[in-house]
Amino acid sequence: MSEEEIAELRSRILSMARKAETGKDPLGWFEDLYESSNGNESMIPWSNGEAHQFLIEWMRSVSPGGKALVVGSGLGEDAAHLAKIGWDVTAFDISPTAIEWSSKIYGDLNIHWRVENLLNLPDEWVGHWDLVVEVHILQAIPEGIRNSASKKLAPLLAPGGKLICIGRYESSNEYSEGPPWPLAESFIHSIGEGLNQTHFEVKSRDHDEAGLLRYISVWDRQV
Repeated sequence: MSEEEIAELRSRILSMARKAETGKDPLGWFEDLYESSNGNESMIPWSNGEAHQFLIEWMRSVSPGGKALVVGSGLGEDAAHLAKIGWDVTAFDISPTAIEWSSKIYGDLNIHWRVENLLNLPDEWVGHWDLVVEVHILQAIPEGIRNSASKKLAPLLAPGGKLICIGRYESSNEYSEGPPWPLAESFIHSIGEGLNQTHFEVKSRDHDEAGLLRYISVWDRQV
């Protein structure tokens, strides 16, 4: 996409997000974006057809196997990567269009696709998962409900389970007109409250613009 097209898409997303924030469904803009994109993947700025670099790198040190949950799965790249390396994957998104779209892209993989809201997940999911993966979701949630959303993650882990979160890191106190909103280190650490944090790193992806920092944080639930 040209710089002009990127700027236009950015403006469109911000307009959708602001409208949703002032209404009764602050997360409704996700479905608006996916539905209005009409199957054009270039209109989904956080999807490039590949799993997140940090996730790929971290999973090399983990023996695959068990039940994995991908939070806000989008077009399914992260879920597909986990399935390919041996995990039993369930992937959910709040957008029905995103789930239908991703299930077609990766129809050859045995992934359980679900339409769910992070703020209101099934009770039977609590304590059920060996791996929970959240990539760039909390940073896209308005501050007013972000804390409530983040508290839903740790309880999902089974004993011995791992939680991995990846997103933009707030490296300054400057105001950011999100989404996305870079996250403060204190907030990031609070995501895994009650868990054992085993890894925290701040770095950039290979193709990130200069000065853009991201974090990866991993926690375990003790057996």
